[in-house]
Amino acid sequence: MARFFALLAALLTASCVAPANEPASDTRGSAQVYQPQPRVAGRTIPSRPSIRRGSRYADYLIIDKSERLLVAYNNGKPIRIYRGLQFGDAPRGHKRFEGDERTPEGLYTVHTRNPNSAYHLSLRIDYPNANDRAFAAQYGRSAGGDIFIHGQPNGANRRMRGDWTDGCVALSNTEIEELWSLVPDGTPIEIRP
Repeated sequence: MARFFALLAALLTASCVAPANEPASDTRGSAQVYQPQPRVAGRTIPSRPSIRRGSRYADYLIIDKSERLLVAYNNGKPIRIYRGLQFGDAPRGHKRFEGDERTPEGLYTVHTRNPNSAYHLSLRIDYPNANDRAFAAQYGRSAGGDIFIHGQPNGANRRMRGDWTDGCVALSNTEIEELWSLVPDGTPIEIRP
């Protein structure tokens, strides 16, 4: 609980915090407007972030599993906050083995993206790393893989209830569209317990 209040205090004192799902202002004060991009098979596919000096892309992500919170940062300042994250059926603890339905914990990167995912867009996390594979190998098991930040299942009429993924992080479709447009491949992601 203390960690939550410390994070909340940091967010409230940051000079350029935008409320969840609202555009942050750039340094000139003009609001950035989220513009949907082309549609593929009935789904909006946002454009990839443009990475140039001073742009408002996310250069670091923190997921706090206990608070069900994702914070996107640019140059150390929060630019987006997403609440109510959904995880695997067994959300507590670090992912150790394929099929344990846990979400990894630790430092990873957003490795690549899949616009044709079975879920509304997906950003792949580079789990497992060498340590994850070595741990699982000690027990003669697979560490698993295919861990993503994604939207809701394609064709779902509303947001699923509770924790339902196999270890991924689920957002609403609107949230994943926005995050997709903010996060370049290679962005570090810290997943906290």
